[in-house]
Amino acid sequence: MSFKDIFGIFNKRELIFKESYKESENVYTFVFDKDKDAEWKAGQHGLFTITHKKIKNPIKPFSLVAAPTENTIKITTKISDSPSEFKKALMELEKGMKIKMAGPVGGFYVKEPHKPTLLIAGGMGITPFRSILKQLEAEENRVEQQINLLYMDSDGTYLFKDEFDTIANNNPLIKVTYLDSREELHQEIDAFAASNTNNGKYFIAGPKSMVTSISDHLQHNNISKRNIKKDAFFGY
Repeated sequence: MSFKDIFGIFNKRELIFKESYKESENVYTFVFDKDKDAEWKAGQHGLFTITHKKIKNPIKPFSLVAAPTENTIKITTKISDSPSEFKKALMELEKGMKIKMAGPVGGFYVKEPHKPTLLIAGGMGITPFRSILKQLEAEENRVEQQINLLYMDSDGTYLFKDEFDTIANNNPLIKVTYLDSREELHQEIDAFAASNTNNGKYFIAGPKSMVTSISDHLQHNNISKRNIKKDAFFGY
């Protein structure tokens, strides 16, 4: 955790719940009002605290799905038929109720859009990339080199697909590839790494095992650790 993150977690605010809706089977988005002074970098996450009831573990990190240029704060998560206490509490939220957020924090954001960039998402690891691509869409002139999103989802759900397709269709420098196997994913990663080596930037988000495996694979292929950003998801 960086010094900025240490200070960031003391930046706490109450968020007013607006609505929730289903993205796909067992995946929901929760929408909150955005304070006028709320700021974050696309790709960062916040620490959310349940306040309307007492639960054992009331704090959980979530990537902010909305881009800073949008007018809301959003989180998207899987909620199974047997959800945790935290997710049960999320589902109980009604319009006007409040939740707390600390942050946002984290270094998982694109600092150099003038360099070729590979975004690698596995499953729910797509959430920070939705924010990143929506922000790049809003700041079209920032994109100077190819930005490729590799989205692997073995379930074939592909959250936010319509939005991603629109962004890619409107900007030839942004490409989105949908994959359903680890073999295909490695082929795409290797092709990008061979073309861009350490001139490129590599962002990986998804289950911890996947993030670790891909990071190790990149480093084994001589990609410097300093060019790799990781966002591991510990459960959904």
